[in-house]
Amino acid sequence: MTNSTISTALLLVLALGGIWFDVRERRIPNLLTVSVFAAALLLRAPDGFASVGSGLAGAGICFALSLLLFLTGGLGGGDVKMLTAAGALLGPARLDTALLVMALVGGVMAVVQVLARRRVYETAANLHTIVSTFGLRTFNGWKGPGHGAPITLDSPGAHALPYGVAIAAGALAGWFLV
Repeated sequence: MTNSTISTALLLVLALGGIWFDVRERRIPNLLTVSVFAAALLLRAPDGFASVGSGLAGAGICFALSLLLFLTGGLGGGDVKMLTAAGALLGPARLDTALLVMALVGGVMAVVQVLARRRVYETAANLHTIVSTFGLRTFNGWKGPGHGAPITLDSPGAHALPYGVAIAAGALAGWFLV
C-alpha cells in the first residue's frame, strides 16, 4: 500500500467521520481531527522536509482562514480542526479547489436551510449587520451598537449548519479533482 493510497483512505476517514459526527451530534471529535492531522504529517515525513512543510503550509492556511470565522462566531471549533487536518493532507496545491467547493456547498446548505425555515428577512437583517460591522464584534441585529448580545452560533434561535459536510465535500473535491 503506497502513501497515496493510505492518504486517500485517511482523507475518507476524516470526511466520512466528520460528516457522521457533525450531522448526528453537531460536533467533530478531537480524536478524529487531531489523529488525522498527525497521521497526515507522518505520512509526508518519508518524502522529506519539503513534503512535511507542504502539509504544514496547507494546515496553516486552513487554520488561519477558519480561525477568523471561529473568532467571529461563524464556525465551530471542530470545523476549524477538521479543516486544518484536511489542509495537512491536501497541501496548498489542492486548496484552491477544496476551499471553493467548501464555500459553494456551505452556501447552498445555508440557502436551503434559510428557505426551509422561512427565515429570509431575519437572515438578510443579520447579514446586513455582519457586513456593516465587520471586524467590530458588534453583530447584534438591527438593534445598533451596544444593544444586545453578539450574534453567534450560540445565540438563542441560531441555526447552525453541520459544516463538516461542506468541509468533507471540498476536501474530497480537492483530492480527487486536482
